[in-house]
Parts: sequence; structure tokens; C-alpha cells
Amino acid sequence: MKIHNYSAGPCILPQEVLKQASEAVLNFNNTGLSLIEMSHRDKKVVDFFDETIALVKKLMKLDDDFEVLFLQGGASLQFIMTPYNLMKEGGKAAYTNTGTWASAAIKEAKKFGEVIEVASSKDKNYNYIPKNYEIPSDVAYFHCTSNNTIFGTQMKSFPKTDAIKVCDMSSDILSRVIDFNQFDLIYAGAQKNMGPAGATMVAVRKSILGKSGRNIPSYLDYQIHIEKDTMFNTPSVFAVYVCLLTLRWLDNLGGIAAIEKINNAKAKLLYDEIDRNPLFRGVTEIEDRSNMNATFVLNDESHKDTFDAMWKAAGISGINGHRSVGGYRASMYNALPLESVQVLVDVMQELEKKA
Repeated sequence: MKIHNYSAGPCILPQEVLKQASEAVLNFNNTGLSLIEMSHRDKKVVDFFDETIALVKKLMKLDDDFEVLFLQGGASLQFIMTPYNLMKEGGKAAYTNTGTWASAAIKEAKKFGEVIEVASSKDKNYNYIPKNYEIPSDVAYFHCTSNNTIFGTQMKSFPKTDAIKVCDMSSDILSRVIDFNQFDLIYAGAQKNMGPAGATMVAVRKSILGKSGRNIPSYLDYQIHIEKDTMFNTPSVFAVYVCLLTLRWLDNLGGIAAIEKINNAKAKLLYDEIDRNPLFRGVTEIEDRSNMNATFVLNDESHKDTFDAMWKAAGISGINGHRSVGGYRASMYNALPLESVQVLVDVMQELEKKA
């Protein structure tokens, strides 16, 4: 049976990527060595790191001021590295609070200085994206989260500000066309759309660094990682290689513009069914719905056991909602095919017939 993987992360990856990655585990590029036992200083490894970074810059159309790094520690480490590198002692930063991970970022930043929460959707359990807020002119930087995996909301536009602009794009990176150059620092855990867990992509402008005046521990200093060509310590070689394979797949598909059309079609198919089917309702405000993570619930919980049995029998995996929201969450990352969304819609329609 074909499995339709809606996991919120680690995410579904293209089948051709999984095949190529598995081959590299046994014999990387006919070297007779497994990639997971090769030195990160090997020229073949250095070369594919360079290609990975070049592809990120190409797909995101980043200007020459950006450096791209692949670090470890997930987005959670970036919650610390951001204020360490950008906020002066006694400084302050502006944050939007749109979900669990935005809240976690705020918690860490408060250890470095004053955090001004310029907007929050906590009052309605994060079911919408705040709008029309002001960003103070005297902050070190402004931080936002583009997509909220748990609650199923997504920023459709980003505020303008003269402050340094930082964005956590962990769960919708490379899924839609954005002017990435409007930001100064972008970070994303690879496991939500780019590759496996273990690598975190960071795109940072060189021109904003070295101004915090802090004595930054080496591993937490972006400048150190740039100077060491993202190999200050032994990197997650295999995870980065799978990111490369995924980036090649996306590039060959036609890039971000091409995948955005597919993602829009998947989201429309599912949300149309959620809105049409009297047994279901969406959790978030319609205008703020995420194309990556659709959250929905049953109007009558008496149908839960039947629905759960049906989607499991159809080979659907990973759609149980997060405990903070309940119900269901269908994560439709880049590699999820449209046919998998159709299978879920078919099950929802079949449940309607049975009810």
C-alpha cells in the first residue's frame, strides 16, 4: 500500500531523493565509501557543500551580501544566536508572537535584552496572524515567524521596517515566491521542507554582523561560521547532502515558482473540502490559512473513531493534530503529491456518505 505522509516534520521527501540518498549511504559517487563515513574535508564533500549553498542562493535569488550556512541545533539554536549576534548589551528587539515557536524565540531573546512584543495572536489560541502593528524605530531587529506549524497560520505579507528584519521560515521555506532580499537574516530547520533533521539553513547579510559589541562564544558567532566556510566543527554531512538532492529536485522542477503552483493547488483542494463538508471545519482564520499545515476538526466527535479508521485504512499517515489544537493537521510540504491530498479528500467525502 502506498503511504501518504502528512508528517509535520521530519517531512516527506521526494522518492528520487530518498533513492539517491540511500545509494550514497552504501557507495558515494563510486568512491567505494559510504558518505556517512567520509571526512567533511574530502574534496567531494566540500564540493557538494559549495553546490548546496549556491543552489540556495539561486533558488532564493539572494543578493551578494548574503552568506549561506548549514548549522546544527535546529531553529531552537537560532533563537539564541539571533540576539547574541544582533542585540547590544541593554538593547531591545521587536517580536511578533504567532505560535509556539515564536513564543520560544521570545523567551530566549529576553535573556539578552528587552523584548517588545509588537503583536500577538495568543488571545485566540494563535488562530490568526496579527496585522497593522507598529515596529519601533529604535530596536536592534524585528523578528517574525512566517508559518506556524502547530496552529496552521501563515504570513501572507511582511511588514516594512527600517530595522534589521529576521524571519524563522522553518516550515514554509522554498514553498512560495517571496522577495527574500527584504530580510537580513533567514533561518530554517531543514526537516520541515528541505531535507532530514540535523541541518539548519541560515542566510545572513554580512553587513549586519560584528556590531553587537558582545563577546560571543565561537560556535554562536555567525562570523566564525562564515570564516570557516560553514565547517567550524564537523557538519551534518549526510543531512546537507540530502538537502542538496532536494534542492536539485526543486530546481529541476522549475524552482520556487513551479512548486508554489502545486502547493496552491493542494491547499485549495483540501480547504475547499473542509469548507464544503458539513462534518468538518477549519481552525484558523480563512485569510491566514497556511498552505503548508492545514488544521481542521470534526464538528461532531462521535465520528472520530470511524474517520480515524478510514484514513488509516487508506494509507494516510501523520494527520493527528497537535495537542495544542486537537483535531487534525495535514502538512502539505513540497514533496507531498497532489494525489495524496485527493486521497484524504476522498476519505472525508466517504465519511460524509456514511454519516
